[in-house]
Amino acid sequence: MHQRSFSIFYILLLCIIVCLQPSKGYTVNVRDFGAKGDGISDDTRAINAAISGAFDGLVEFPRGSYRITKTIEIDLSRYGAIGLSGRGASASVIMAAEGAAFSFIGSHAKGSALPSSVKQVTWDKERMPLIDALEIVGDHINADGIELRNTLMPTLRALLIRNVRNGIHLTSRNRNILIDACHIYNNSGIGIFLDQVNIHQFIISDSHISYCKKGGIKVFSSEIRNFQITGNDIEYNCDPEGPVSADILVDCSRGGSVREGTISGNTIQAIPSTGGANIRFLGLEGNPDKIGLWSITGNHISNQELNIHLENTRGISITGNTFIRGYNRHLLINNGRNLIINGNVFDHNEDYFPSQPSAYGGILLSRGENVIMSDNIIDGSGNGNKEDGGAIVVTDSREISITDCHIKNPIFNGILIERSINLQLRNCIISEGIKNNGMLTGILLKGLCTGTLVKDNSIGNGKISQIKNMATGVILKENTSID
Repeated sequence: MHQRSFSIFYILLLCIIVCLQPSKGYTVNVRDFGAKGDGISDDTRAINAAISGAFDGLVEFPRGSYRITKTIEIDLSRYGAIGLSGRGASASVIMAAEGAAFSFIGSHAKGSALPSSVKQVTWDKERMPLIDALEIVGDHINADGIELRNTLMPTLRALLIRNVRNGIHLTSRNRNILIDACHIYNNSGIGIFLDQVNIHQFIISDSHISYCKKGGIKVFSSEIRNFQITGNDIEYNCDPEGPVSADILVDCSRGGSVREGTISGNTIQAIPSTGGANIRFLGLEGNPDKIGLWSITGNHISNQELNIHLENTRGISITGNTFIRGYNRHLLINNGRNLIINGNVFDHNEDYFPSQPSAYGGILLSRGENVIMSDNIIDGSGNGNKEDGGAIVVTDSREISITDCHIKNPIFNGILIERSINLQLRNCIISEGIKNNGMLTGILLKGLCTGTLVKDNSIGNGKISQIKNMATGVILKENTSID
């Protein structure tokens, strides 16, 4: 009887000891590996030990502030499919050194998103690294948040990344990325940085990306396909006294190509800054083919020198957006082919302007080819000066249609066409209210404009004239006067 009781006691004690030991293959707690979470102690070694102990499992960070002094590198081929998670978003990781707090490194360096290109080691050990419900805070001038390199299906969700340099840094090659419901806030560099990276299938959704001094989302010299930016609040990503930046910047001016993308359902706003833009695409000089097949639709875009700036682009659709306070211009497009600008509202709501400097707004298209502008409302706009200003200015372009637009209270001229051929300007209404008398000319044409038709427009009386034709090759037909 005594031996039996002793055996039962021994078995129970052994079970308790086993249960208390960190185990592989399921959730582990970083505190079980010695992490203090007091914001003072160096928890780097303990977190690395927890990741090693959670092979093919989940590493959990309970409430606390975990200070680290070196990048936590997670070699997925070594540690296996793994996730990092804060318990109820109550945990912070403080990065007190240079580099990323967490770096996920895979081996999917040559494969694509095609299933047959994925190696078995990726499915077994590397697929879908996950990090969620954590705060990452920088405590070093060159601290970053998260790096992704050669990963497949990484998923980042419900994160707060603040006071770092770059929030999320993508390098080398990645596939099928999801960033959802994150707050990337008040960083000295870039919110989400695609840095000379090759990516197919990338979705950024339902996130706040704001107050990042060198840009919100930046793509530099990268090869990107199938890129969706949807349902986000992207704002104030600039330093008014710092370098030129943009809330969304795609820069292929020195290499790369970025095609097949959507910017949809976002609020994109800023603090006016010298040379700044809400959305800026910079293609290769003289070659518009490298940035294209993008839809910019259903966004609110406002409060920057340039709302949208396109250089050397092709196949862009700008539809159904609302614009206000483009301090220089709403749209600045240079060397663009196959563009549609349709169904947008470029507003001048007086509630936004009582104490604001002048915001001229308007559209400038230079060196455009095969462009349609239709069904837009443009109110209170017109950059330039008396000679070259207008709500819509088209210069050195060809095969352009401007139809069914309403231009109200233009500054200087309503529409200016200069040195542009095979252009049709039809069915537009150009007028100003009783309180406004700034319009000089409704339609002004200058230079060689062979094959240009101006027909069926309704035009108010400007200070100079309704239509002033100083061009050659223009046909004026059946335009009517608005008294």
